[in-house]
Amino acid sequence: MIRLRSLRHKLLGVIAMVILPAMFVAIGTVVAYDLHIYQQTIRDDMRTQAELLGHMSAPALTFDDQRLANENLSLLRLRPRVNAGAIYTPRGELFARYVAPEQPPVIPARVGTAGFEYQAGKMLLFQPIYDNGELVGTVYLRADYEMLDRFLDYLLIGVLAALLALFIAWLVMRRLNDVITRPILNVAHVAREVLATGDVSRRAERLGDDEVAELADAFNKMLSDIESRKRELENSNREIAREAEQRALAQQEVMRLNAELEQRVHERTMQLELANGELAMAMEEAKSANQAKSAFLSSMSHELRTPLNAILGFAQILTSDKLPSTLQQKKEFANHILKSGRHLLALINEILDLAKIESGAVALSLEPVALADILQECETMMAPLAGQRGIRMLFPMAGEWNVTADRTRLKQILLNLLSNAIKYNRDGGAVVVDCSASSPEMLRITVQDTGMGLKPEQLRMLFQPFNRLGQEAGVEEGTGIGLVVTKRLVELMGGTIGVSSSPGAGSMFWIELKTTRPVPSALDVLAALPPSAMAAREPGAITVLYVEDNPANLKLVQEIISFRPELRLLSAPDGQLGLEMARVHLPDLILMDINLPGIGGVEALRLLRADPRTAHIPVVALTANAMPRDVERGIAAGFFRYLIKPINIDEFTEAINSTISWLAERAGAEAERGQ
Repeated sequence: MIRLRSLRHKLLGVIAMVILPAMFVAIGTVVAYDLHIYQQTIRDDMRTQAELLGHMSAPALTFDDQRLANENLSLLRLRPRVNAGAIYTPRGELFARYVAPEQPPVIPARVGTAGFEYQAGKMLLFQPIYDNGELVGTVYLRADYEMLDRFLDYLLIGVLAALLALFIAWLVMRRLNDVITRPILNVAHVAREVLATGDVSRRAERLGDDEVAELADAFNKMLSDIESRKRELENSNREIAREAEQRALAQQEVMRLNAELEQRVHERTMQLELANGELAMAMEEAKSANQAKSAFLSSMSHELRTPLNAILGFAQILTSDKLPSTLQQKKEFANHILKSGRHLLALINEILDLAKIESGAVALSLEPVALADILQECETMMAPLAGQRGIRMLFPMAGEWNVTADRTRLKQILLNLLSNAIKYNRDGGAVVVDCSASSPEMLRITVQDTGMGLKPEQLRMLFQPFNRLGQEAGVEEGTGIGLVVTKRLVELMGGTIGVSSSPGAGSMFWIELKTTRPVPSALDVLAALPPSAMAAREPGAITVLYVEDNPANLKLVQEIISFRPELRLLSAPDGQLGLEMARVHLPDLILMDINLPGIGGVEALRLLRADPRTAHIPVVALTANAMPRDVERGIAAGFFRYLIKPINIDEFTEAINSTISWLAERAGAEAERGQ
């Protein structure tokens, strides 16, 4: 009986392993190529139909002619594979439709993503319709997609071909059995008997006169040699076994020592590589820092020397006796000196701003800011500059946009972007400002111009000092630092800044800031105040000093205090002036913002406490720093109360009343001690 693992079955398996992979590769290649051509043909055909249908339907969309659009769609009946189609308006609304007989009447109500989709054996295509470069609508087509059926047919053909190949291989093996396998099986049979009985005197029969017969002769000779040496091996077997055991023990010890040595070498190598990597990284960082510093100093030196050259040059002409000039020339030279001096001053101011930002010395007052007011101020300030070159400025309609930002710095950011949009625009161009919600928590402000635009390599170098928007030096006046300062300020306010540009089509800069609740208005204050606050006004005896740099916040507190007849409000826009007014007027109560220009609120409190004239005045913090650690630091610094913006009317009124009560109690206690 021939076992399953016989040579004949192995040979059959080898033939099958050679035939089947080659056959599967060939069939798979043909199937893949055919399916690819089938898919590409369908896609090309649908794209051609969509383009033709879009070209024919463009007039219908332009003149709102649904009848013509439906007639164009009805031509799809000539394409049996296409079973549905539709045309949409530029706004994505369904304009006309077609469904082949006996097909599901489902048509998408809105435009989907442009391109191909596959759903339930159908291929879907959404393709925009352009007329003279303008989007006038979208074409939708749905066609049968029989890819799976074709694949299953090919799979069945491949299985049948494989079975046929195996059957032919089996027929060939039956013919080759007596020629190849029987002599080999004879040698194998003798070998199994020798292994089973240990009788090396047996010999294999020689069948034929080929390589298998030579194998039988070699096998018989090997048995003879084994028989002669068997006795010698048995005699020396014990000695060899003993030596092998000793060598095994020695080898194990050597392997153990080698493993320990390799582990130590590996550990030392890793330590050395780590140290070398850290050293290389530190050297690279130092090299990059030195290169950046050298580049910045070189650019700054060049930018400073340029206006100085004009100032010193024209000044030498004016003071020289050898170079006489007329009065008109003197005025012209003086104007050049004045213009260069202003440019030099602007450069120095922006360098100082950049240095303050990089060193962390800029204090921002982050609070709710009404964006409509800021945009109105920017439009008023930039309108004359745009009018000089006939540039139209388009601002969004007034809306309820409110962001968390520093009012002064946000205005500086927008003015810088608008100034660049005008400076690098073409004469008679336009600047478009827009606001939109990029996410539920973020508001995007965009400033778009119609200038020459920027190349990709210019965009990569945009936010670098002295870059001047990638323009050639001398074409447009500017320091090239404004965008760097703008980027740092936006990031300090928790926002992001970006730009997109196309050469010849203009540029669009955008910033994103966190949205917040609207700033309370005077009408909100009136509605929130209790009826008792509307009592007749009497001469006040209590003076309140409010130190605040934000005009909107100052106006809000003025409206609240105006309904308290016993209170008199003084205000200061910064910490230094607030200190001076406190020392001169000696108010009963001070309301203090934390983030103030110049001297901050905490430092101002320390100076008030150090002065005997103002040390007794209670100071209430009124700030947008709302983190728990900020409140703890404020109370620890010595603030009488700590109020958080946006102002809660009831909490604000309660803080004022409790402070007045405390002042009254202190005055009574002092009067009793005086008696």
